[in-house]
Amino acid sequence: MVQRKTDGSTVGLSGTGLSAEALGQERPRQPLPTLTVLYHPDLRRIGNLLTLAELPLGREALISRYQPELTAPGQLTGQPLADSYISRRPLRLRATADGGVEILLGESRTSVVAQGTSILQASTFSRQEIDRGVTLELAARVVLLLHRAMTVPARMPPPFGLIGDSAGLVRVRADVQRVADLEVPVLLRGETGTGKELVARAIHGASSRRNATFLAVNLGAIPPALSASELFGSLKGAFTGSVAHQEGYFRRAHGGTLFLDEIGEAPPEVQVMLLRALETGEIFPVGSQTPQHVDVRVIAATDADLEDRVRTGSFRGPLLHRLSGYEIWLPPLRERRDDVDRLLLHFLREEVARIDEPWRLNPDDPDCDPLWLRPHLVSRLARYDWPGNVRQLRNVARQLVIGSRGLPVLETGPQVERLLREHAGASDSRMSVETPVTGVSKLTREWRKPSEVAEDELLSALRLNRWDLKATSAYLHVSRTSLYALVESCPKVRTATDLSVAEITRIHGECSGDLDTMAERLEVSKRGLGRRLRELGLA
Repeated sequence: MVQRKTDGSTVGLSGTGLSAEALGQERPRQPLPTLTVLYHPDLRRIGNLLTLAELPLGREALISRYQPELTAPGQLTGQPLADSYISRRPLRLRATADGGVEILLGESRTSVVAQGTSILQASTFSRQEIDRGVTLELAARVVLLLHRAMTVPARMPPPFGLIGDSAGLVRVRADVQRVADLEVPVLLRGETGTGKELVARAIHGASSRRNATFLAVNLGAIPPALSASELFGSLKGAFTGSVAHQEGYFRRAHGGTLFLDEIGEAPPEVQVMLLRALETGEIFPVGSQTPQHVDVRVIAATDADLEDRVRTGSFRGPLLHRLSGYEIWLPPLRERRDDVDRLLLHFLREEVARIDEPWRLNPDDPDCDPLWLRPHLVSRLARYDWPGNVRQLRNVARQLVIGSRGLPVLETGPQVERLLREHAGASDSRMSVETPVTGVSKLTREWRKPSEVAEDELLSALRLNRWDLKATSAYLHVSRTSLYALVESCPKVRTATDLSVAEITRIHGECSGDLDTMAERLEVSKRGLGRRLRELGLA
């Protein structure tokens, strides 16, 4: 890794002894083979990395107990793996002619499991496999990810509360830093579950509006007939059922930031009103002929191909141009596998604190067992493609912790085990990654028929994804429309509209109004439950 002194000169590459000048440039334009620590008995080492700049130059990289040194992102000095179960005799990595990597054990006594298969003498991985990421389990104690990544920048942007240090996430954080203080609309693009609302909150938190209101609205969760009044407000009697004046999200966010998730679901008439609000700063409440001025910064988000919707006429081109004052693309989790470990550890720590077992993952606690989180499990999770992205990983972390409560090691349980087994046997044939002209990555799926989804599988998927219908749709590989039909036809599944007022009121009191806890207790969609609470005046 290129290391920089305070005077700006470089001190070479970790593990190579080569200067930056020997490479012809200080920061390579192409991603280089990289090792990232996915798991280490010293949990503080997770996320350390090493750029294998010697491989493209025809030199071998050596891995043993005492070499090379891996550093934390943004740091100059590093440490070797230093685990006593790893042999002092190094295993070797060398580049192949097609850009792949060959792993040779040689005299090393370290057991190596690559992509779930033991290496006896040597194994070769293609460039495509390295691009996707190859997990290496060393001595069943340390897990490394062999992948290709850009060199970590000398100056890292602030984290903004976003977990991870992959090149893709560093780029997102840099984008947040660039645009936060500018009064321009921002359009966040990426698959469901990639953390678009977190990025929107980061932009708001780094802007001059940080002390004002931040409101998040999911347009996909609002019935089309109510979208205009929910966003822009309405006068009493403006439509059937309008019994009082409604302020609307734009007025409530005055002086602050309004986050419009699933902007592609906005009805045509609402698109016209949004365009006027963005162009003039004026809104017309439903039933009113008098404009109201609002000072609101709009951040929108979508996982849809809006350009395609413009071509088909379902989305207005001028609105897309207005929303795209600046665009930020959020990479899917499968394209930032080196962040899986950091995210997993973060979510696991949240969950063990929730069940009052924080010592499980506290390296400074004498009761901490570093192998409670099993290295082999980390490796399997890193190989999974995560169609539901970060949201799905968080749900799996919760499932793991609760299912292993009080046990000596973290157990997968039948639900997570099925998830990983199905992925191991079917992911390559059922998924492929494409990059359309818009620059937004898409996941092409072989959609299943609703008739292929049994009731028990539907219930299991809903529980695993915490009754989030969008995440469940991605998990089951069925369309949203098909999932709605499955939920409607399954007698074991309730929707928020099925709940009685008495039951909602009782659970609301028992959960102190916490929407997440209520949705889990009642086993219904959080969005649908939120609508019922607003209808009942309990929101």
